[in-house]
Amino acid sequence: MGRGSLRIYLGAAPGVGKTFAMLGEGWRRRERGADVVIGLVETHGRAVVAGQVRDLEIVPRQRITRGATFEKEMDVGAIIARRPQVALVDELAHTNVPGSRNAKRWQDVEELLEAGVTVISTLNIQHMESLNDVIERITGAKEPETIPDAVVRAADQVELIDMSPEAIRRRMAHGNIYAPEKASAALTNYFRPGNLGALRELALLWVADRVDESLHDYMVAHGIEEQWETRERVLVALAGAPGGDALIRRASRIARRAKAELIGLHVRAHDGLAAPALLEPHRALLEQLGGRFRETVGEDVPSALLQFARAEQITQIVLGSTRRSRLAELVRGSVINSVIRGSGSVDVHVISHEPLPDETPRPLPRRPRLAALSRRRRTAGVGVALVGLPLLAAILNAFRDDVELSSVVLVYLSLCVAASAVGGLRAGVVAAVGGFLLANLLFTQPYYSVRVGDPQILVALVVFVVVAVVVSLLSDLAARRAAEANRARAEAAALARLAGSLLDSDDPLPHLVNDLRATFQLDSVAVLRRYGSGWTVEASAGQPVLASPEDGTDALMLSGDATLVLAGPRTPADDRRLLASFAAQLAVAVATRQLRARAEDASVQARAHELRSALLAAVSHDLRTPLASIKASATSLLQADVSWQPEATEEFLRAIVAEADRLNALVGNLLDMSRLQSGALQVHNQPVGLDEVVPAALLGLPTDGARIEVDVSETLPLVDADPALLERVVANLVSNALQWSPPGEPVRIRAGAVAGRIHLGVADRGPGIPPADRDKVFQPFQRLGDRAPGGVGLGLAVARGFVEAVGGQLVVDDTPGGGTTITVSLRVAHGGG
Repeated sequence: MGRGSLRIYLGAAPGVGKTFAMLGEGWRRRERGADVVIGLVETHGRAVVAGQVRDLEIVPRQRITRGATFEKEMDVGAIIARRPQVALVDELAHTNVPGSRNAKRWQDVEELLEAGVTVISTLNIQHMESLNDVIERITGAKEPETIPDAVVRAADQVELIDMSPEAIRRRMAHGNIYAPEKASAALTNYFRPGNLGALRELALLWVADRVDESLHDYMVAHGIEEQWETRERVLVALAGAPGGDALIRRASRIARRAKAELIGLHVRAHDGLAAPALLEPHRALLEQLGGRFRETVGEDVPSALLQFARAEQITQIVLGSTRRSRLAELVRGSVINSVIRGSGSVDVHVISHEPLPDETPRPLPRRPRLAALSRRRRTAGVGVALVGLPLLAAILNAFRDDVELSSVVLVYLSLCVAASAVGGLRAGVVAAVGGFLLANLLFTQPYYSVRVGDPQILVALVVFVVVAVVVSLLSDLAARRAAEANRARAEAAALARLAGSLLDSDDPLPHLVNDLRATFQLDSVAVLRRYGSGWTVEASAGQPVLASPEDGTDALMLSGDATLVLAGPRTPADDRRLLASFAAQLAVAVATRQLRARAEDASVQARAHELRSALLAAVSHDLRTPLASIKASATSLLQADVSWQPEATEEFLRAIVAEADRLNALVGNLLDMSRLQSGALQVHNQPVGLDEVVPAALLGLPTDGARIEVDVSETLPLVDADPALLERVVANLVSNALQWSPPGEPVRIRAGAVAGRIHLGVADRGPGIPPADRDKVFQPFQRLGDRAPGGVGLGLAVARGFVEAVGGQLVVDDTPGGGTTITVSLRVAHGGG
């Protein structure tokens, strides 16, 4: 029997519907005639999931006794003995109870696959081993159960179960994920909108990356070399040359029009350390325009560009027109022509450039190199000598009777100078030795013999060789000194770039690690920090990701528990100084990250402390005041030695009722704000008439209603809102208006239809609110909006939260003639005429 296949339903967070989808797939396969069993499913008390099980066969779980009896884990042996075609196994990353057959559930699944059983399973993105540290930084919670990425990548199918953060939070608030008593804490911690959005993006990117890998493997397996334009990708070549910003902007426009991904690539030479001065500004501009910067190492720029383009499925390449002279193109070759010839089905755009001020056509400076002269240049110098020697011999031999030996020697000396200037010492020596032999054979008596009859001629030839070798040596030495100067300049530029990285980025550690790998042409670089008995990756670049110092070829201690690990060629001794500078900057970056994390924790604690302080400061007084009034009135009524008149007794009772209402409103606002901030507010919108909501809201206010004028027509269309929440909104707005309206001035409530919406306005005749403070009135625990002594600054904050929850808008404006008008804008209910 062959190996079974593995299908995984991947989700961004708990509650997106992975288990439900897995059970649905099992049912569909059973209806098609497949033998399907449930190896293990976790319903977590969700009735909808439990109902999806229906009558699928469930293999009983294994009983494991270890001090106590557990009936928890999947019985792998029973499933293999049952030999179904398909087994449904929930929660692939689960850690089994000690004493189980395997430590991890994915290992159980491997056994089932080897036995020929097809497995359908589920997994959340936070369980991926490679993303564990990223998830911890996003959510603040370390996931203890992880699964190697290789297991998931080896799956035959991975299907993403996607759901928006808002939908997940609604499911949580309705109790469809966790029990209601746990939902509030989850919504304010792990299930915050920002966390869910980041987890969703990670899941989408992981699946997209796997799709790219599958497509690439398919094309390789079928020998498909041309690019498939499944997705447009635009590659712009960055050389760090003047005018590159215009090239990047042009490439960005091309990518935008094609709805394509934009990637910028810089090819760095094998033996170069410094990047061009303009490369960093160009990189920043590229990222600002939404592109990704990549760097690769290669001696041949066209080959490196094309190799990268094939690996990344690039569909369009954007190149800038050359600034080099024709001679430089002939000597060094044309990058543009080479890319065009090797591009195949990839479109190549060549963008012309505007002449720069005082620009003269000249070749761009060569990259700094460790060797004095490149192999190509040394070869060219030898070629000049080998071609020039016979050519000059043929020309001079034709005029042998008319040319003196001194002239011949000077001609060959000129050739030696030219060859050594191009190719260095080796080429100069070849030209000198060849010139000596040819001058001796062709231009000294006896001809065509190595013997020299005249001693003076021998001396002249020897002096010629010595002078030629000395000239060649000086030329080669000058080239080496120039290379050393370029190298020193390259190191200085690299150090300047290091210093700038610490200032230009909030978290420079990833940029520094990537620059280190590219600068020293390493396979992989990682900064590790000891975590308990193991290591955690702070930042990495290259493949494979180094998980411990033993995985690299070299390691440097940074500071404290941080270590820099390198994998690749050993760093030469003359590069160790620059490597030490990188290590020092990395140590600063690690310390900066740790300090920033502590600062963020301190900031969170400070905000929490500030909120608690504001709450205590606001509530301490406002709770005591009504309690004191209630206690004073009740104590007075209980005095046995005082006989109160009926009017006085009624006044005490009214005071108790009024202060109790005031206390109830205060507690209600506190609870409402808690529900809003935790996201646990449940909204039940339905068609409702304002002519019913407004009177109900006014009934609960501590006022006789004499100062409230209501103009809400019964003929207004119904609005789409939650009646209970809208009633609280009206009550809070009217209460705030009553507190600020002067005695004798009424609060007016008006409603009308405006531009397809219903506007409900509450106007007072108070001092008004300056435009600069109108956003502040809706902040919790301030008294700019709830400005009377009886509030804690929550009434308007709760009102706005409720209005936005039902899909409306709340706007503050001036009341004509003085005062403030707060208007609630609501949608007309469908069919609510």
